[in-house]
Amino acid sequence: MSDNNYIDFKIQGGRKLSGSIITNTSKNGAMGLLCASLLNRKKTILHGIPQIEEVFRIIEVMTSIGVNLTWLDKNTLEIIPPDKFQLENIDVAAANRTRTILMFLAPLAHLIPNFKLPHSQGCKLGTRTITPHLYALQELGINIEVGENYYQVDASKLHQNQQKKQDYKIVMFEMGDTATENALLAASKMNGKVEIKFASSNYMVQDVCYFLENLGVKIEGVKTSSLIIHGQPEIAENIEHYNSEDPIESMMWIASSICTGSELTIERSPIDFLELELLKLQKMGLKYKLSMPYKAKNKNTDLVDITVYPSTLKASIEKITSGPYPNINIDNLPFFVPIASLSEGQTLIHDWVYENRAIYFMELTRLGASMMLADPHRLLITGVKEFTPAQVVCPPALRPAMIILIAMLAAPGTSILRNVYSIKRGYEEISERLNQIGASVEII
Repeated sequence: MSDNNYIDFKIQGGRKLSGSIITNTSKNGAMGLLCASLLNRKKTILHGIPQIEEVFRIIEVMTSIGVNLTWLDKNTLEIIPPDKFQLENIDVAAANRTRTILMFLAPLAHLIPNFKLPHSQGCKLGTRTITPHLYALQELGINIEVGENYYQVDASKLHQNQQKKQDYKIVMFEMGDTATENALLAASKMNGKVEIKFASSNYMVQDVCYFLENLGVKIEGVKTSSLIIHGQPEIAENIEHYNSEDPIESMMWIASSICTGSELTIERSPIDFLELELLKLQKMGLKYKLSMPYKAKNKNTDLVDITVYPSTLKASIEKITSGPYPNINIDNLPFFVPIASLSEGQTLIHDWVYENRAIYFMELTRLGASMMLADPHRLLITGVKEFTPAQVVCPPALRPAMIILIAMLAAPGTSILRNVYSIKRGYEEISERLNQIGASVEII
């Protein structure tokens, strides 16, 4: 669990990938489930928790406030809550390094009337407002003031509200994933019914819904943008729960196989969260096939095996942009950048959510990509024949760092990727797994 910021990768690019790779369980799903476990006053066992830096940071925070966490095996965590949370001992350094700390707000508010939480950071992708969190939680009686380095939480009104049975309605200010999860976690222990409108229905939100249902919380409208939560003021169940597979990792493997001109089978891919991405790629010329669907271990998520074949792609006739599910996933959009860079013609990528991420995409020009930044959100990409090897320092953001690695896998010759902590935040044993399917990635 070392927090090593300075690991570098040496990549011998231009090699074909082959065989099959299993999609790991979800980083974002794990984050939501770990935070949701704080609601449970008994033992929670979570299966499918990836051993990645983002998980290690949140475990450090949970441990520092008194939670007992034990790895039962490589990807299974046992979580036992303390009798009393010790927020005065919180690991501020770890909290600062993950935006997930925001999802502590709702669970802790149900247990502690007044407390402080350190500011979150995570990926450096420009200003990311927490206003949707504040407005949603406010509706249930949780008031949050944003200080210079911390959030000051006053949940006294929430505790008063829990003394009487009543119904609530939240209209999400923005259809955000973590904001919806926070609203869900707050609603789950209300003494009454909570309706959440304009809710995200993305994969990690669904995972939290399935977890809460295992705890006895009744939720109507899972997989839709309108949720009705029938609160359980007391949540104390010994449960086991399975985290689902990561569609963003599936997309990473798809992009890797496309850019290296490889035939690769990506097993256990959550198809509901990849259908539009695959359609866009099919219209660009991608050849692939899908297996029959089967269920994930959580018994809810539909999985398929995707076999990608070497294909010659042309630029999309329409711009490629993302949006709340069921649109192209915001975290899948970056993988279209290296794909477009090797597609014939010109592609417009519109990353409307983040102020800085499109700027990080421009790092691919160091590997021979032809790009023009129209503004902080839009990128014009003209396809080139191939990438060229280079030495690049990882940007401080997970997906932009990963697409540089993908371009290096495709670039014939030796490339060096410096300071891969950003990648290790979200991808477990990525060098070992790439090497298993024919890549050459050496840790230096």
